[in-house]
Amino acid sequence: MAVVSGVLGLLFVFTQLQYILLAIVLAYVLAPAQRTLERHTSSATAALILISLSVVVLFIPIAYLLTVAIQQGLGLLTALQEGGLSPDIVQDQLEAIGYVIDFDLLYATYQEPIASGLQRLATGAVTVVGGLPGVLIGLTVTLFVLFALLRDGEQFVTWLKSIVPLSDRVERELIRELDVLMWASVIGNVAVAGVQAVLLGIGLALVGMPGVVFLTVATFVLTLLPLVGAFGVWLPVSGYLFAIGRPTTAILFIAYGSVVSSSDLYLRPAIINRSGAINVATIVVGIFGGIVLFGAIGLFVGPVILGGSKVVLDLFVQERADSTVG
Repeated sequence: MAVVSGVLGLLFVFTQLQYILLAIVLAYVLAPAQRTLERHTSSATAALILISLSVVVLFIPIAYLLTVAIQQGLGLLTALQEGGLSPDIVQDQLEAIGYVIDFDLLYATYQEPIASGLQRLATGAVTVVGGLPGVLIGLTVTLFVLFALLRDGEQFVTWLKSIVPLSDRVERELIRELDVLMWASVIGNVAVAGVQAVLLGIGLALVGMPGVVFLTVATFVLTLLPLVGAFGVWLPVSGYLFAIGRPTTAILFIAYGSVVSSSDLYLRPAIINRSGAINVATIVVGIFGGIVLFGAIGLFVGPVILGGSKVVLDLFVQERADSTVG
């Protein structure tokens, strides 16, 4: 009966897994504030206050920011079609400095993959719009699970410890390692990506690039990927500035973008100031695998789950070795 009950419970959880994972991530981030508020009020009241603040300070601004970013992204496409960012202008500038590129030939060569890519984007947009009711239901699940975790989180952890057949030492080690992984993946990476995105966004605004919000959001997403980073935005922007006849601005932006990218070397150790940093391969595989399995929330929980699997295997090998020696 325990096995059947556990399987049935997991089946229900899997129907809303990504939203439950989102609630777990938010509960981890808000846990310190919850403990602080509980010194002055009840746990339920503290959880309600934090959730209300999260909606006002986090969800609404992010939704607005994404809306503006999508509008600006569509605006860039419209400007390209209407000639504001016409390939002919870029082609003329390149020919003026001795480089001849036939954009018509390039388009004819890659017309089929471009058309299929645009078709997939259109299909994805329709799918997203059609799935809005499901998203609203999922976010409702997130809010209720988040409230329960904030209010009864300690009791839930105690219950998990009681049903997991592990020794106290292994439980403590597992929780410590998972805490390090969560800190590095959720708080550390997001903070670094946010700082670099804001810095590059300021530079984009200063050079007068259109679609600043869209490019800033793109920088944030790319900076979460350790092998790409802000480089994936400032290099194409610099190339564009150079192509339209602003070589001095392009060179200055390359220098500025290089400083923003190199700041990763100083920001990451300063923010992720705990031992046991996640391996780069774990981050990359965890992020892309997490996106495939869990959607956008996989950006944060993917590396944690993959790194957690390694921790569990390491602890298993250690326990087995200790039992053999004993």
